[in-house]
Amino acid sequence: MSVPSENTAVATAAEKLRRDVGSARAGHAAMPVTRAMFDQLMVPCYAPAPFVPVRGEGSRIWDQNGKLYIDFASGVAVTALGHGHPAMIRALEEQAHKIWHVSNWFTNEPALRLADRLVNATFAERVFFCNSGAEANEAALKLARRYAHDHGPRKTRIVSTVNAFHGRTLFTVTAGGQAKYAQGFGPNPAGFTHLRYNDVGALVAEFAAHGSETCAMILEPMQGEGGMTPATPEYLQTARRLCTEYGALLILDEIQSGMGRTGTLFSYMQKGIVPDIMTSAKGLGGGFPIGAMLTTTEIAGAFSVGVHGSTYGGNPLACAVASAVFDVINTTEVLDGVKARHALFMEGLKAINARRRVFRDLRGEGVWLGCELETPLRGRSMDVLNAAGEAGLIVLVAGPDVVRIAPSLVISLDEILEGLARFEAALNRALA
Repeated sequence: MSVPSENTAVATAAEKLRRDVGSARAGHAAMPVTRAMFDQLMVPCYAPAPFVPVRGEGSRIWDQNGKLYIDFASGVAVTALGHGHPAMIRALEEQAHKIWHVSNWFTNEPALRLADRLVNATFAERVFFCNSGAEANEAALKLARRYAHDHGPRKTRIVSTVNAFHGRTLFTVTAGGQAKYAQGFGPNPAGFTHLRYNDVGALVAEFAAHGSETCAMILEPMQGEGGMTPATPEYLQTARRLCTEYGALLILDEIQSGMGRTGTLFSYMQKGIVPDIMTSAKGLGGGFPIGAMLTTTEIAGAFSVGVHGSTYGGNPLACAVASAVFDVINTTEVLDGVKARHALFMEGLKAINARRRVFRDLRGEGVWLGCELETPLRGRSMDVLNAAGEAGLIVLVAGPDVVRIAPSLVISLDEILEGLARFEAALNRALA
């Protein structure tokens, strides 16, 4: 009896593996997926909606049952160009045929191209890439501490604000100043102080008492999770002046406010200030995970080789997509369009309020709006969010009293009008 050759045995094993994999794939493809599976399989960090989105186009989303939703949330200000934008698809497909990952033992062309775009368009001279906003803020806070460590007297104090949100790492959640996110994980990192947002007097008093100990202040140009509250020009300018005077670094968290959301490429560009460090994520990748920390050459020098890093930071796929997003957003057409859409949203929201008094305040910038609810809806923002889902609209909340609207920067006129009509229906339903 002949004995099969080694090559024949290998080929037979390979063919069996292909059949097994094919059968497994077919089984997985046929397996029904339901919302109930989340409760069975996932760590219970979230409470997702009862429907499961499966397809998106522009600012429209369809669930498993084919129901259409208007998207006024854009994945929490992430899908800045909507769903399935052709420039993003083209960039992803082209890069997918080249190289996916090389690690930071190497550099890569897409990362360098994106860094060049960010440097040329902003105050920054150096860029660090990571995967998320939390990681970008983590890097910024570490850099500030390291820079202070390397320059003169030891300064470790970091000034932040109450109701801020800077991420979910232990360092960034402590910076955020919201006890509900930080409790139960202690001991938390030390050296933070939290002041009331927009309180100029408290800011002046803090630096007068502790300026010599302060290495940085981290600040959102507009608080998102904290209620969609814009910073006043006086507050931002005072923060900039005091940081300069006391040798502290001003970190601007532009995770949500950046990439065109407020009508300029980054919010600081219309605030009359320039940060020392700035962070970006969310809209930067348009839905593909990426984050970035931007700073000057002098400050970046506090990070030497091996001091900080990220396995996936600067991933070629992410950077190729982000460059495509950047090229679309950083145009007069899109940025001016954001301002025009702001006016249209505000006009529509005011008209709803005139018909049925539901908003105590309407505020925000660009296509990043907060609708503060009036009595008797006060404290019921989640009720409005759920009613919106039933009406075929996806919105967000920013605390118990504020419904947050953050659609694609290029949402169409028809989608805005249809979404506002559904929003009014949701408000009526929540009031019923």
